[in-house]
Amino acid sequence: MKHILVIVGSCRKNGNTEQLADAFIRGSQDAGHRVEKVFLGAKKINGCLGCNACRYGKPCVQKDDWKEIVPLLEKADLLVLASPLYFWTLSARTKAFIERLYSIAREDPHPPIGRYERYPQKDCALLLTAADDFFWTFEQAVSYYRFALIRYIGFCDKGILTAGGCGDTNGRPCIGRTGHLARAYDFGKNLYAEEDVEECVKG
Repeated sequence: MKHILVIVGSCRKNGNTEQLADAFIRGSQDAGHRVEKVFLGAKKINGCLGCNACRYGKPCVQKDDWKEIVPLLEKADLLVLASPLYFWTLSARTKAFIERLYSIAREDPHPPIGRYERYPQKDCALLLTAADDFFWTFEQAVSYYRFALIRYIGFCDKGILTAGGCGDTNGRPCIGRTGHLARAYDFGKNLYAEEDVEECVKG
């Protein structure tokens, strides 16, 4: 059994992104994993101030909801980011969450090339939704995820699910008319099914 933390970086309750995340969660729970979900649309998570207070053994100075998420993150084996596509990349709420990961890093006297600190060892996965579905639609968001979470922070990539063609941005969520929810369920259910034979992709 794995502890999974799903971060939904949308402000649309029961929108395409949350529905995709919930389908993933159902699959994960049916596989026997323990899952907790945080809907950032109901939280106040500011971007990092760059004050470096956390580098001097102090908790983050910002008085927002980040402190509620840290314990969930610490016990999670897998962090799943679910985000709508905004301006061809992750949503601002999702990016603010990623910035605040800086506060859980620790000093590392011998960091890998290109890094300055040490982060906890965790698995990571990405769920993305969008109205468009061109071959290049998710390129920027996927690149950001791979660079920041996998290559720099050093989390282990467990996969990416992109869900394009989810309906007009001004209309009702249409993800239910696609096959994406079934794909997300299968993704969650089978994520660790081949754990003994698959190698993790690390930065």
